Amino acid sequence: MKKLVLSIVLGLIACSTWAQNNPEAKSPTARKDKKAAKKEQVAKLLKMEEEGEIIFNKQSIFGIKLSTDGYGLSYEWGRFKSNRVATIFQIELNEKKSSKEKRINKTYGAFNVSSYIYGKTNNFYQLKFGMGQQRVIGGKGNKNGVAVMAVYAGGVSLGFQKPYLVDVDKNGERVRSTYPTIIDSNYKEIGAAGFTTGWNEVKFRPGAQAKVGMRFDFGRFNETVSAVEVGVGAEYYPQKVSQMAYNKEKTFFFNGYVTLLLGKRK
Repeated sequence: MKKLVLSIVLGLIACSTWAQNNPEAKSPTARKDKKAAKKEQVAKLLKMEEEGEIIFNKQSIFGIKLSTDGYGLSYEWGRFKSNRVATIFQIELNEKKSSKEKRINKTYGAFNVSSYIYGKTNNFYQLKFGMGQQRVIGGKGNKNGVAVMAVYAGGVSLGFQKPYLVDVDKNGERVRSTYPTIIDSNYKEIGAAGFTTGWNEVKFRPGAQAKVGMRFDFGRFNETVSAVEVGVGAEYYPQKVSQMAYNKEKTFFFNGYVTLLLGKRK
């Protein structure tokens, strides 16, 4: 009996060893099936990435802004606190324009053309620093969908008031002057003196700023930011800002804006 049991055990061991050393031959389609499964898994991961929540550690975004009272450039850095909320830090450089501005073009000869803005007293530039939040309201339903986010921020606005200089004819002599002196003295305008002039007479205007808007991200991939932001902003300066001659100086600016945003997430 013992010999029979021992023979059976040895037989099972031998069969197991033979099976391990002689695996079953693969079917002709096994390699194709493996490749197809791998391809399907990759496609599934890509689909999840494109259609899922925008979940990243940080984002970096550049913007081109057009507003009802000017234009500017922006840079934003953000860090995600959760899959719905990100803390954002922003810096903007803007030029404010008055709705009363009217550009005059003059031609001297065939090719000499000059222009100036009648009555403009100062160029007004803003360097804005802000901190706020971005909150996801609605994620993308599919890779061609649009993610909707609410954005709000506030901070400081450093204003720089630079005199707008104009070349004029003063009794046959070409000199530079400003409005309203040009109007009061009946000088004949020749053309704007240019962007590089007047910087030695800049006046500093510190203030505060805030904005609220909606951001629509239509990018196909969550790693990239391709969005449009629409909203309203406001700035307040304790010191008055002069932009146009014979017009009330301002301390409060309110505007609507649209910004094209391009960037990436990590």
